[in-house]
Amino acid sequence: MYLLACIKSYIKFISNNMQKFKKFFLVFLVFFNKTRLRLIILVQISVLGKIKRCKLTPQVQMTITLLNFPRLNAPKLYQLPGGLTIVAEQMPVEAVNLSLWVNVGSAAESDTINGMAHFLEHMVFKGTERLSSGEFERRIEERGAVTNAATSQDYTHYYITTAPKDFVELAPLQIDVVLNASIPNEAFERERLVVLEEIRRSQDNPRRRTFQRVIETAFDKLPYRRPVLGPETVISQLQPQQMRDFHATWYQPRSITAVAVGYLPVEELVEIVAKGFERTASTQHPTPNTVHAPANPEPLFTNVVRKEFIDESLQQARLIMVWRVPGLNQLEKTYALDVLAAILGHGRTSRLVRDLREEQGLVSHISVNNMTQQLQGIFSITAYCTTENLSATEARIVQHIQNLQTEMVKEAEIARVRTKVANRFIFANETPSDRANLYGYYQSMVRDLEPAFNYPARIQAQDTTTLMQAAQEYLSPDAYGVVVIKPF
Repeated sequence: MYLLACIKSYIKFISNNMQKFKKFFLVFLVFFNKTRLRLIILVQISVLGKIKRCKLTPQVQMTITLLNFPRLNAPKLYQLPGGLTIVAEQMPVEAVNLSLWVNVGSAAESDTINGMAHFLEHMVFKGTERLSSGEFERRIEERGAVTNAATSQDYTHYYITTAPKDFVELAPLQIDVVLNASIPNEAFERERLVVLEEIRRSQDNPRRRTFQRVIETAFDKLPYRRPVLGPETVISQLQPQQMRDFHATWYQPRSITAVAVGYLPVEELVEIVAKGFERTASTQHPTPNTVHAPANPEPLFTNVVRKEFIDESLQQARLIMVWRVPGLNQLEKTYALDVLAAILGHGRTSRLVRDLREEQGLVSHISVNNMTQQLQGIFSITAYCTTENLSATEARIVQHIQNLQTEMVKEAEIARVRTKVANRFIFANETPSDRANLYGYYQSMVRDLEPAFNYPARIQAQDTTTLMQAAQEYLSPDAYGVVVIKPF
């Protein structure tokens, strides 16, 4: 029912803007290939106008639609005098999302305040001069809206999703709590206990323990090697004034990208957000001069760096192999590595899954990930296997990496990745929150919206030569980090 409501909303919106969206209906034919949904859509199209039909497979239809027709996305970018960046887009779905992306995460912290960005994310919801603690959440819940936040190494992200009629009232509240967190002493001490408990739960989680060991192996000096939550010893010593200073440094309009996507006109979205920031500007703290300079990427591994651990909570051993690869500051170099990750380990027909799991039976699970961060990324291969199969599994993975250096990838393998990326890109654009996340991530991380739109085209441009060059440059079969975790 929700899907049908979305379709009808799209049709109503586009019918009022026929000249602008005259080719848009082909996207519906690609999106919804179930008989019932297709019939509903075709009936609506027959009323609005004629379209040309061609018989292609759904995958080919979707890829052609994405590459040859006008963009589904049409956000507008605004730069305000105070430094605030606003991205806004009208979308024919009856909801509005406001996402505030603050350009600070754990990577910006010094060792002495590691965990501050995440702790501050908690404290943002503890009130302002205008809002008492808990009032923001209460007013959000009264309107049936939702709110949440997250902290990473490179950014902190706050968002609300509301009904269109409530956006004018609730958006300024979100802006107020983010910009004007009062960080009272008593609430700080109470929330410290919550954060410390979160750290303990993280340490009890085998997957998080494994991840921490991996990033400590992947990076020797970059702040990415530290946990986002911070260590208990540091969190226990932090003081409220340190957090107020940290907030005053980073939570300024020039460090924030505000993204508003939803049913309201762009001009109205921008006006509401801009006024929200104007109303809160007078209560901002002065800015201390304590911003840390960014670090440099670490050199590639020159040999095999091996670390082994025992984790009795595991049922099977873990083998994680990592390579240092370009980050978002070298965005063009990340696309080929994304394709290689998919060829090696995305889906049952990928090389490692087919060979090591389906045919050889060496592993129960294997996956590949190209994790792209601001300064530097990690290309990782993760396998679950018995302790007895660890050596054979690593040797087999090394052989596959070696093959990438010397043998051209088959065009059919690249085509599979291209199709999957095209499909996922379309389906990841369905809701206001989907698009707000997409725009906010790229605008805040690389200061450019274009990569948010052209990712499928960049993947389409990868060929056998670029893939071999990327493998030869970054994925050495003789130099990598490896973490081995045995259950006993």
